Amino acid sequence: MKISSLISSLLWAGVVQAQVQWPIHNDNLTSVVEWDHYSYIINGQRLYIWSGEMHYWRAPVPEMWIDILQKVKAAGFNTVSFYGNWGYHSAKDGSLDFENGAHNFEKLFELTKQIGLYVLFRPGPYVNAEATAGGFPGWVTTGAYGTLRNNDTRYTDAWTPYFTKMSEIVAKHQVTNGGSVFIYQIENEYGSQWKNVAAKTPNPAAIQYMELLEKCARDAGINVPLTHNNPNMNTKSWSKDYDTVGAGGDVDISGFDHYPSCWSCNTAECTGTNGNVPEFTVYEYFTAFKQLSPTQPSFLAEFQGGSYNPWGGPQGGCVNTTGPDWVNVFYRHNVGQKVTAMNVYMLFGGTSWGGLPMPQVATSYDYSAPISETRAIGDKYHETKLFAQFLRVARDLTKVDLINNGTGYASTPDIFTNELRNPDTNAGFYVTVHTSSPSTNLTPFKLKVSTSSGNFTIPQYNQLVLNGRESKIIVTDFTVGKEKLVYSTAEVLTVSTQDKTPLVFLWLPEGEDGEFILTGVKSAAVFKKDGCSALNTTQRSGGLVVSYTQATGSCVLKFDNGYRFALVDRSTAYYTWVPSTSTDPYTPENSTVIVQGPYLARTAVNTESALELTGDYSNATDIEVFAPSSVSHLKFNGQSIKVSKTTYGSLVGKLGACSETIASIQAKLPALSGWKVNDGLPERLANYDDSKWTVANHSGTPNPSPPATYPVLYADEYGYHTGNLLWRGRFPGSNPTGVHLEVIGGTSSGWSAFLNDAYLGSYLGNTSVTKSSLDLSFSNATLSSTTENVLLVIQDHMGKDETSGAVNPRGIYNATLLGSPGLNFTSWKVAGNAGGEENIDPIRGPYNEGGLHGERLGWHLPVFDDEVWNSSTPEEGLTEAGAKWYRTVVPLDIPRGVDVSLGLVLGSPAGSKVRAQLYVNGYMFGKYVPYIGNQVVFPVFPGILDYHGENTISLSIWAQDAAGGSVSVNWTVLNVVQSSFDPGFEASYLRPGWTDRSAYY
Repeated sequence: MKISSLISSLLWAGVVQAQVQWPIHNDNLTSVVEWDHYSYIINGQRLYIWSGEMHYWRAPVPEMWIDILQKVKAAGFNTVSFYGNWGYHSAKDGSLDFENGAHNFEKLFELTKQIGLYVLFRPGPYVNAEATAGGFPGWVTTGAYGTLRNNDTRYTDAWTPYFTKMSEIVAKHQVTNGGSVFIYQIENEYGSQWKNVAAKTPNPAAIQYMELLEKCARDAGINVPLTHNNPNMNTKSWSKDYDTVGAGGDVDISGFDHYPSCWSCNTAECTGTNGNVPEFTVYEYFTAFKQLSPTQPSFLAEFQGGSYNPWGGPQGGCVNTTGPDWVNVFYRHNVGQKVTAMNVYMLFGGTSWGGLPMPQVATSYDYSAPISETRAIGDKYHETKLFAQFLRVARDLTKVDLINNGTGYASTPDIFTNELRNPDTNAGFYVTVHTSSPSTNLTPFKLKVSTSSGNFTIPQYNQLVLNGRESKIIVTDFTVGKEKLVYSTAEVLTVSTQDKTPLVFLWLPEGEDGEFILTGVKSAAVFKKDGCSALNTTQRSGGLVVSYTQATGSCVLKFDNGYRFALVDRSTAYYTWVPSTSTDPYTPENSTVIVQGPYLARTAVNTESALELTGDYSNATDIEVFAPSSVSHLKFNGQSIKVSKTTYGSLVGKLGACSETIASIQAKLPALSGWKVNDGLPERLANYDDSKWTVANHSGTPNPSPPATYPVLYADEYGYHTGNLLWRGRFPGSNPTGVHLEVIGGTSSGWSAFLNDAYLGSYLGNTSVTKSSLDLSFSNATLSSTTENVLLVIQDHMGKDETSGAVNPRGIYNATLLGSPGLNFTSWKVAGNAGGEENIDPIRGPYNEGGLHGERLGWHLPVFDDEVWNSSTPEEGLTEAGAKWYRTVVPLDIPRGVDVSLGLVLGSPAGSKVRAQLYVNGYMFGKYVPYIGNQVVFPVFPGILDYHGENTISLSIWAQDAAGGSVSVNWTVLNVVQSSFDPGFEASYLRPGWTDRSAYY
């Protein structure tokens, strides 16, 4: 699909807009945060909001957050976005936990202030986020609180304590109080203001709900702007600009989200939203923002940073569909649409440990994000950094009009251009892309541009090139100190002001031609000539034309006015870092230094004569640093680096190779041996003592989907909301010939049934089936005519559905005995996590345990005594249907000074029908279902793993087949770098040990 067919006529639209005097708003809240048609203004400075999303509850190790946030800052972001999670903080009605472990998230605000990041905070109460029930607590999904997300007083009473406390905590850390939070989102993806959008027919229930949330936030001390994220471009909700009828519920600044390449690796999930368009198709947003919020910044409150991997998705996710080329095109395209605030979802996805995912999402929440689940960074991160570093210094982009667009700018109709221009400075930004964005063609072209020095067709001496799925932003009248780049066909990477003189980095792919004009200069000396060839300078009135061909590496020019330009190729730009000595998210150009070479540069501190850097590196690496002339010494991670000064003023030295490699760490890891085993499903036995189980005897239900048979066998009604569920039903006599079972577990869920210890059968799971049914024969079971028979159903709870599906039940919908008309079950009991809502692990939280026998008894926890257990291995496994529980304790002693990312790899013979759960020091860190899923590698965070102590590894294997099943478990080393971040920190408080649970057996 061609861009021109997607973009409405904009001829001279920007010229008309440029004549409008757009009002600056603060809604009488505060002058600290203001906004207008163009951008956000924070502390009097216009800022392009470039934000990335991370979820603290998906990375429940507070000591690890600094590593992630430093990588966010190093990539050029000035803002980070956090979702809250009501269910994580409120496991039971009337209880709140903002104190234990990662539940106390205030450290995030301390770190963002220290690092220099603003915060977009998104508390909910509904967040979606591919979390179970979209972040709703399980207890609120029974139906007793209504259908949710409306003005029902039962629901209002439920969310008010959480939302009040969350708002009170965040209020302390607002920019108005010297903190980092500059905007607060109300609800999420709730486009329900209108019953009819075009007619602007109000929806009172939704409007009252939003007004209740807004008042609660304000009463709790939130005085920064309130925002909202519409679920798409069409709902047009909660904008003061669009709400011309005074319907109410409007926030201060509205926005919407978009996932042009599908939020899932299964693109079929997005056909109803994105339409049936070719892969790599860009969309038009300018018109939508013009209709929704013309006096507000164009704010993409969520824009695709990757895609989640569903059950059945490809191993490792769909990293190629939103890879570096996608980053290059789609983020630049948004600039061309006059977007000046964007939140990338996700920047760091983390893991869906425990029961956090909804049924569609596998255990990993890596999301193909720029910072991977392992915390490693690669080409996608680096490509994001190229764009972000440009945004940081392209100050004029914060106030631009879209002047025109189309195919008439380029010398070929195959190139489409958006022209943006700052009405105050005349700075221009020409965003170029293939007219058919999916094109993989190599297209040379020239471009017509307008500058303060006249009109040009550029480049004058060579050609521009778009190599397939690529976009370029060509700048004109770009301010560089007291001078200007009249134009540059090479992209701006960064500008740093050192000794009061600009240092400019331009980048191009290797082998391409570049050309620029700098005003106020007549000549240039060339250094490091190996980084470019065919370099020519030509004087012209008012400046100097420089043309060249980019080679691998860098080429440095020093002009007669002292300005320095470094011309670098993409691979060199990838490892060019711009750390700041300032904690101001604005990142002034005179606070930055340029560091080239290492895997990562985290921080910079400039003392009297030494520049102290922290960061990461792996191989022996040349390091080059551009810093003020007063700097003559260099330290990296506290170690002095021998350096020499180049003729063009930089310092060069060498970082030695990392002391460890992936192979060396792998060799030092202890064998996963010494396994102990115990029966993981004794509940299948008729004489199992279930006297402490919960009686399931409800004769009615508040759930809007009542069951087909009674009593009600919906787990949430009995206080069990996560993990595996066990149901035991009793009936007399030997006449029944079988049972008809319908079980609701969500897509990809499965279950097995046993009668008096005899295996009856299993439903293995399907990625599209929510409620499954089987008729199971009793022919291979022995029924008793004198005592009650016991049917056990073990059910895998895969998480609750989202949006309106949050109240969909989990449990048994229909349990009907066959072959004996009129005979029914006489009683039912249910077991979930030990103690249900009354016994939530205060550190690990409510999503970590279910009703498996080993979970209820605490076999997954450190220091449990398994001395009397037998010895066996998971590789031996089971020879029949059922479950076994395995434990081993292994010591780790990871070398200091290196950041090591570890994981565990699970495997089974082909065709295995098992459901396995992996636990590390009490945290459920992997759900392995090879019948329907492809995830085999399960990264584990430091802090969950004790890098200098003993670690309890547990594995539950549930065989859903009479043939049994087995699972292998092995270490894997995912990344190793020499680093200033020490993953061996003390975090024993995150790993509490076993305590007696006999009250819940």
